[in-house]
Amino acid sequence: MILHASISAHAPEHVARVLSELWDGEALPFAPVPGAWIAMAGDSIGSGIEVYPKACALVPGPGEAMFETRMLDVPPSHGPTHLAIRCHRNQAEIEGLAKREGWRAVRCSRGGLFDVIEFWIENQTMIEILTDEMQRDYQATSSIEAWRQAIGTT
Repeated sequence: MILHASISAHAPEHVARVLSELWDGEALPFAPVPGAWIAMAGDSIGSGIEVYPKACALVPGPGEAMFETRMLDVPPSHGPTHLAIRCHRNQAEIEGLAKREGWRAVRCSRGGLFDVIEFWIENQTMIEILTDEMQRDYQATSSIEAWRQAIGTT
């Protein structure tokens, strides 16, 4: 089970505040990384999304030390990192929030198995948002057995 994830953004505090709004949670500074913020869901398992400055990269620490952060000379504009989150808000509320921010939000089917709302943070990083309705379909089609059947290795 994923407890937290991290993404990057040009405006980490603002993005963390928008994400925490989706969850009715809270955005707080993320002290281990200068300029980073975390959107906390306030749920029983401590779900959160760390939002790092766009030019920040995590690199292995020396020896047994924890990771280090480095600032890149040229931050990437897009990348493959994305995550899917649960949200109790309905599609109209999610799309309204994206519209307010000037961000793309569009409902898409994932192969006819389940739908998501692609919520594009700063129009560069995708978060797949699943409403209550979408979560049921996702859970019904995302088991190990369902994946095996889908790729023909049952």
